[in-house]
Amino acid sequence: MTPPALPDPVNIAVPGFVLLVLAEMVVARFRDRSRYEPRDTLTSLMLGFGSTIAGVLSAGAVYALAMWVWRFRLFDIGWQWYWFAVAFVLDDLAYYVFHRSAHRVRWFWASHVIHHSSQHYNLSTALRQTWTGFFSMAFLFRLPLFLIGFPPAMVFFVAGVNLVYQFWIHTEVIGRMPRWFEAVMNTPSHHRVHHATNPRYLDRNYAGVFIVWDRMFGTFEPELDDERPRYGIVHQLGSFNLIWAAFHEWIGIARDVRAAPWRAKPGYIWRPPGWSHDNSRDTSESLKAAWAARQMRPSSPSFPANDAGSTSPPPSPSERSSGASAASR
Repeated sequence: MTPPALPDPVNIAVPGFVLLVLAEMVVARFRDRSRYEPRDTLTSLMLGFGSTIAGVLSAGAVYALAMWVWRFRLFDIGWQWYWFAVAFVLDDLAYYVFHRSAHRVRWFWASHVIHHSSQHYNLSTALRQTWTGFFSMAFLFRLPLFLIGFPPAMVFFVAGVNLVYQFWIHTEVIGRMPRWFEAVMNTPSHHRVHHATNPRYLDRNYAGVFIVWDRMFGTFEPELDDERPRYGIVHQLGSFNLIWAAFHEWIGIARDVRAAPWRAKPGYIWRPPGWSHDNSRDTSESLKAAWAARQMRPSSPSFPANDAGSTSPPPSPSERSSGASAASR
């Protein structure tokens, strides 16, 4: 069967992205102007533009590697429509594995943190993408699909469809979808949880399209009506500087590796964000454990109640932007 000429779904969707961002801006102007902050939106758009340039520059190398791996394929998979459907599902599973790793391994988090660094949650946040995806080797997570036998052009096409789907879930304008849809698909409600820094929500809901992966692998957390998500990263950037937003975590890794004892150096690369050899920092696990312990005892007057109604201590001085991932995306 002759391979079809497949378009790039993202390129086709770009005009729609722009129109929807503008429409959401109009809605926000009448409902809640705080949903958009001009400097934050400009930063997101510029980071998205830089990510596009980086993707163009690395596309040839990624495709060449995909074709090389495909030479050793286990099966010859054709171009029938049902193989596209199978590829779409398996690619979404590969995305789940990548996305979970991007929050649990600091090396991958250094590239992914860009997407979480906005304290706003709107459609422009969906365009806030990494400049260092090729350097972090995120493409490795799709190599098993080529080894199985899915043609690279097919995989990259369904990956583009996956990315287009994820655009619309970056909004607060939509509350919840019908219950059957929420049970199977990733939605704005599920993804708001992923982008939240609330301890309850940290490192949850990694799905791209199908939320069933989170339900299957124990990483699902529903959005609660009485606990509104707080967005960003555990220790906020505090800057709209593009270079700092794109590279701050890589700089943090370099500094930590240089300063750490020899035996601890690899841990600052491959351990979870926030890990330290002397336990002086907080990971998402320690933040969640401390939060859970506070829920087990009566409210303490030592700390003010947060907007979720639970008491929380002020951030530890040891917490930094590389501390715990603000759980995706």
